Amino acid sequence: MNKKKLIYSISFIILLLDQLIKVLVVNNMDLHQEIKIIKNFFSVYYVKNTGAAFSILGNQTLLLIVVSCLCLIIIKEYIKKEKNITNLSMISLGLIVGGTLGNLFDRIMYHAVIDYLAFDIFKYSFPVFNLADIAITTGTFLLVVGYIIENRTGDKNERATKKLQN
Repeated sequence: MNKKKLIYSISFIILLLDQLIKVLVVNNMDLHQEIKIIKNFFSVYYVKNTGAAFSILGNQTLLLIVVSCLCLIIIKEYIKKEKNITNLSMISLGLIVGGTLGNLFDRIMYHAVIDYLAFDIFKYSFPVFNLADIAITTGTFLLVVGYIIENRTGDKNERATKKLQN
């Protein structure tokens, strides 16, 4: 399969899983209902976030829709123009696009993002999040790691070439 098509396949899978879980939460739980899975550690907690990460830019739905669309356009153009997409970049971009689409869909449909994963770590209640958030965060992390690896490899190759030339 073409690498670029694989990016969109990964995106579709993330989007589908994200929306499936959100439909299950919305249809089977009341808003602000919590189901404890592991006492004092993990629960499914249905909330709506009108902002971005950590609820910043709350009630700025239109702005967040525009920013999401711009990010998707930039990524689409990058994918279209880039000739040498690494396997790691392919996975990273697929995760980012799928997660962005999942949260964008929520913002358009619900005017908020459906969040449901709640963790308490050392008595700290981490902000509630969802699968799309995990995909965006993981994809971004992998993209940065891939960039660092490529630059280090490029630096080593450049130094090796200079040594051979001397």
